[in-house]
This record gives sequence, C-alpha cells and structure tokens, in this order.
Amino acid sequence: MKVIAGGVTAAEGFAAASCEANIKYKNRTDMAMVYSKEPCVCAGTFTSNVVKAACVKWDMQVVSSGKLLQAVVINSGIANAATGAEGFAACEATAKAVETALQVPYEQVAVASTGVIGMQLPVEKLTAGVQKMSNTLSDSIEAGTDASKAIMTTDTVNKEVAVTFELGGKKVTLGGMSKGSGMIHPNMCTMLAFLTTDAAIEKQLLQEATSAVVADTFNMITVDGDTSTNDTLLVMANGLAGNPVITEKDKDYETFVEALRYVCETLAKKMAADGEGASKLFEATVVNAKSKEDAKTLARAIVGSNLSKAAIFGCDANFGRFLCAMGYSGAVFDETDVELFFKSEKGTLQVFDHGTPLAFDEEKALSIMQSSAVTVYADMHEGDGNATAWGCDLTYDYVKINADYRS
Repeated sequence: MKVIAGGVTAAEGFAAASCEANIKYKNRTDMAMVYSKEPCVCAGTFTSNVVKAACVKWDMQVVSSGKLLQAVVINSGIANAATGAEGFAACEATAKAVETALQVPYEQVAVASTGVIGMQLPVEKLTAGVQKMSNTLSDSIEAGTDASKAIMTTDTVNKEVAVTFELGGKKVTLGGMSKGSGMIHPNMCTMLAFLTTDAAIEKQLLQEATSAVVADTFNMITVDGDTSTNDTLLVMANGLAGNPVITEKDKDYETFVEALRYVCETLAKKMAADGEGASKLFEATVVNAKSKEDAKTLARAIVGSNLSKAAIFGCDANFGRFLCAMGYSGAVFDETDVELFFKSEKGTLQVFDHGTPLAFDEEKALSIMQSSAVTVYADMHEGDGNATAWGCDLTYDYVKINADYRS
C-alpha cells in the first residue's frame, strides 16, 4: 500500500466540485459534490442518535435499498436536523436537481448536511448550487481538496487522504475526505466522511468491511461526549480498476480492508486532533485487557474524561485522573495488574506499576506532555484484548466556540 496525494478524486472515474452557495456562511465555499462517471455499489454507517437529520434518513434509505449510488451533494452551515417533512423534501429537491443537471436518477443521489440544528435549508440556494457544481466537476486533485474544504464547519483544517494498492494484479485506489471538529463521540462520532474507490467489490462485503473498520476507527474517537444527529459515512465503489470482483473474504478482501482501515484511521485521527479548540492529539492505547471490548471501553473512557483532557491541556502528568476514568468505565479489572505510561515523540515515562505509584522525573514528564500528540498507554496484564482511542485536550477555546455557535 502506498500513500498518495489527493482524496475523493484520486480513484479512477471520480470527480468533485464545490461552490459558494451562501447557505449560512458568507465569502467561503459551503457546498460540495462528489460524482462517479459510473454508478457505484455503496455502503454506509450512520449516527446512533435517535434524533436523525433528514439527510441521514434519506441516505439510510439509499444504502438499504440496494440501489447504486452515483453522486453525493453536501452542504455546510445548516444541518437539516429537527426539520420535519420540509427537511426531507429539501433532500428530495436536491437529489432531483442532480437528476436534472447530470441525468442521474435521483434515487442514486445521496445528500449530507452539517451545521446548526433546527434551521430549514434554503432549497433554491441548494438547487442553484447543484447546477453550478454540475458545470465545474473535475477529476483533479485540487477539485477534491476544494470539496474537502467546502464541507468544513468549525474545522480548522481540511481532512483528506488517498492510497493505492494491488488487487488481482490491478492497481486500485481508495481515497476519502471527512469533516468533524465538535459534537464528536463514538457510535458513531460526529462526522461526515465520503470514501471513493475504483475497486470492484460486492455490496454486502463492502458493507461488512465498512462496518467492521468504522468500529475500530471512527467509533474510537471523542472530542466532547456529544453524538451528532448527522453522522454519515458513505463508501462508493465503481469497479473501474478492473480487478476481479471481490465476492468472498479472501486475500484480496483482506488487502482491501487493510487499505480501508488505513484511510479511516487516518481521517479519524485528523478529526480528533482538530477537535474544537484543541491544541494536541490525545491517544489512549490499552493492551492485554481481558477482551477487545474491555480494551475499547477503557481506552474510550480515558480519552473521554474531561479531567483527563484538562490534564493533557495543562501538561500535568496526574496519572490518577486516567486511572480513575478506567475505574468507572464499566470494565472490570484489578488495579494491581495495571501499568501506566505516558508517551510522545519526546520519550516514554512509566508512572504506575502494578498498584503502586512511581516516583518520576517531572521535567521529563513535562517534556512528554508538551508534545503535539500524547499517548496514555495502559498494560492491563489480564488477557489479549487491545484497542486504541483518540481524542484531544480540553481548552478554553472549546467553550468560546460553542457558546456562540449560531452567530
């Protein structure tokens, strides 16, 4: 597998466009489109929030119907959540605008929105944006990058990645883009993500691969403990690489899953590091837990604790906060089995050893904690379950951003 430049336009047959539609933001792009010249098999995962945005309901219908998918239209600024029948009608109008502009059946168009909950979308601006983007679709790397910028809300950087690998002797490409900065919590985390590949793969296997990978990547990040109404991840596969269609869980399937995992983990980590107000990436790795589920539970608890996140912000090696979070996580363990470490590019420092706190060099601890990425590493010594979760520190700016989000 080789990492290459680009995102959603890296794979054969995919194009993207973006435009300034003035949905909510002024003087910036706020709509994007991803299009495949050939219809795609598709897979998706969506928010677990009971309150689901109209666009989530629309896309769940597209994915579950078994229909092919050829285009996705995304807007930022307004979430189209808690908008009733009018919100769902906006999804249909957007899809039908694509049908008119590109002769793609509207049932093969997905829509996604991100932004303020409880506001209606200006349909005339959406349809005008679709028309504008239909005339500017491009398969260039720049078009994909511009699309990744158009879907941002409080994100400070765009997020994209692409890789190439080989299936059945054919070069295959998989790329993607995502957005997410606040209201991020597992199952799934708050996010929009769109992955495109020219691999040929059966729909059911694509969905199985997507669901499994999301469980270990996007579902293992948290910023603030809030699960959004709009979480959507869509994967489109148009088969233009010409590899033998993946119809069983063979070596080619494993290779595809490995690439999918890399792309999803990379995007997930970019989102965690760009959490609202964040100054650093906060990672928790738990090894040798009784089970993988226990390891996941423990890792999530560590990165999800506000006290832990504040300690990471303050560069305070107060290991008790992390051990406490593990203790209330719901996983059962013996603290006398546990070893705790802090890690970064500045080194590794053990602070807790089988129930006993260790004296440690405070200057070395400060150096490690001041890094742009800090890991809390817990060895449970109770089994073979391993997991990693990602989050960010809790800063003053998080409150500032969310205190006036609508303005």
